[in-house]
Amino acid sequence: MLTIKKALQSSVGKKFIMGISGLALVGFILIHLLGNTTLYFKESTLFNAYVHKLYSLGDFLLVAELGLVALFMVHIVAAFRVTLSNKSARPEKYEVQKSKNGPSKSNITSRNMIVSGVILLGFLVFHIYQFRFGPGMAQGYVTDVNGEPSRDLFKLVIEQFQNPLIVAIYVGVMLFLGMHLRHGFWSAFQSLGAMNPRFTKPI
Repeated sequence: MLTIKKALQSSVGKKFIMGISGLALVGFILIHLLGNTTLYFKESTLFNAYVHKLYSLGDFLLVAELGLVALFMVHIVAAFRVTLSNKSARPEKYEVQKSKNGPSKSNITSRNMIVSGVILLGFLVFHIYQFRFGPGMAQGYVTDVNGEPSRDLFKLVIEQFQNPLIVAIYVGVMLFLGMHLRHGFWSAFQSLGAMNPRFTKPI
């Protein structure tokens, strides 16, 4: 009898874990992006209120952050395991690749998912250091939110993005993220068995 442990350790199981964790991370990215849209308002009040609300969650925010770290680790480990399994199963690359689910999706993006993933991981560390652990109230980034002193993250973001190098880094990484997600979506839905012909084209 196939146990859950053996199923998850199989090739399909590894891809399933990578697909599920990847889709969960996409959900986080969308929520993070939605919150950051408040930056586009001329006044800093809305974005800083959003940041203040997050900080006010206290231990709940810490638990959520640790959960995200765990989710990233699961996705990263699964990705490396799938890559190693693929290489051991097929050490020599085929010139032409076909799939029972339709035309092969093998391209420069799919063949370098690990590379783009490592780049995104490095950027994530930089992004967290830059804003989560960057200058705070002690360094003068202070504002008032509902009568309470709060970190003025809006000011820090505006200052950082006045640097052309920072802008170039973010634009470049967003291109890598777009390519990573483009193939990741297709791969995740394929691993989850959702490659019905009706859905194949949009995916």
